[in-house]
Amino acid sequence: MEKRFKLAQYGPHLWTREKARQIRGRVAAVLETLETGGVLVIDAAGVEAFDFSFATELFGKTLLTLGSEYPGRFVIAENLNECTNENLGKGLESLNLTMIQRSQGQLKLLGKVHPADEETFAQIVGTGEAVSAGALSKKLEVNLTAMNERLSKLTNLGVVRREKGSSAAGREQYVYRVLS
Repeated sequence: MEKRFKLAQYGPHLWTREKARQIRGRVAAVLETLETGGVLVIDAAGVEAFDFSFATELFGKTLLTLGSEYPGRFVIAENLNECTNENLGKGLESLNLTMIQRSQGQLKLLGKVHPADEETFAQIVGTGEAVSAGALSKKLEVNLTAMNERLSKLTNLGVVRREKGSSAAGREQYVYRVLS
């Protein structure tokens, strides 16, 4: 299930940590209503600008608590313009965080992203279904241990979901997907 949170309801210019703190409380209330597997889209349509402090407070602190307070849920940013994209990206980088950005229907990572993680994320998105570490390691020509490390990192960042599945031989294995 996907819910939208429209930032523009708070104005076209969003400044300061205090303003972001107030909005973060409302974001938390929406996250509470989502079930595991749910997606919260923070929609920046109509927001002309927000500053670095606002970005780190709203997005950074939300992402820092996402895994422990709202496990299995995704938060994605959408409709970012050049200014909001830059400030959010720099804010996330400063906190060593990564999140999903949706732009024109395409999913990509924003923040501190290693090229190998970006490649793995793009491959999972491109598959369009749950995929095993073994299948990904073959497709990207990476050894299985390295692939498992990449997938563990992406799962811990909250941008990839790990689920139990079964192999063609009927053995239990984990599979990975982005959103549902």
